[in-house]
Parts: sequence; C-alpha cells; structure tokens
Amino acid sequence: MEFMRSTRPNSLFNISGRCVIIWMIVSVLAVMVLSAGPVSGQTNTVSGAVRYVTDGDTFSLRGIERPIRVWGLDAPERDERGASAATSTLRRLIAGQSVTCRVRDIDRYGRIVGQCFLTDGRDIAAQMIAAGVALEYCYFSGGYYGTCRGN
Repeated sequence: MEFMRSTRPNSLFNISGRCVIIWMIVSVLAVMVLSAGPVSGQTNTVSGAVRYVTDGDTFSLRGIERPIRVWGLDAPERDERGASAATSTLRRLIAGQSVTCRVRDIDRYGRIVGQCFLTDGRDIAAQMIAAGVALEYCYFSGGYYGTCRGN
C-alpha cells in the first residue's frame, strides 16, 4: 500500500525557506552598505577628512570604515619601483584635507572604489597622473583621463 504524501508542509517550508534566504541576502547587503559609513543616498558619495594614506592609490577617511581606492588610478604597489614616490605624493596632496568621492564600486578587497575630489574641485586621480607618479587605470577608466592608447 502506497502512502499518500501531503505536499502542503513541503510547500510551506519551501516558501518559508525562500523568505529566510531572501531576508538573509537583504540583511547582508544592508550591512555592507551601512558599514561603508556616511553615504549620500541621492548622489552615492562618501566624504570626510582624510585619516591616513595607505599607498599611492588608497586612503582612509575619518568616520568611514572601509578604505577608499581611487578610481581610474594605477599606482605602483609597495614592492614596486616608484611606490614610495606615489605614496608621498598622494599624502602631500590629500593629508588633512576633506575629500568627496563618487562611489563607483566595491572591489574584491572590500574597499570603496571612488572618483575622488578635493574641496577645490581637483580630481585626485588626475593630479596623481599629471604628477607622473601613477598611471591611468585604462581597463577601469575607459580612457576617462585621456592617457590611454586610442584616445
């Protein structure tokens, strides 16, 4: 004799299970956004005083948990030639300054990737490129700063 199975409990579980999974995803995304610090909802920006410079294309702001990776900029890594020049140039440019960054992405390291500007309107990446201590990161910038081949 074959027993009849009720699909009702399974259906209820599937719906409840899906709701829990959706709730968990939404919660994780909310925590990610909120942990970035003060973000303007309308313009998707972060701003604040520079706390410290990590290297030639990364810095931190006071009140923002995540580091900021300057969009469109490719500075030498710490173990590469020119790294200290890039880091000291960025430090001279932004240390103690207030900056505003238009958030473009969150990178694989959890950093905010932003196009960042000083209060006088100067684009930080453009300043670093013009100083000759970093290059335009053409893969991501799409030639925005005009230094990529084919522009």
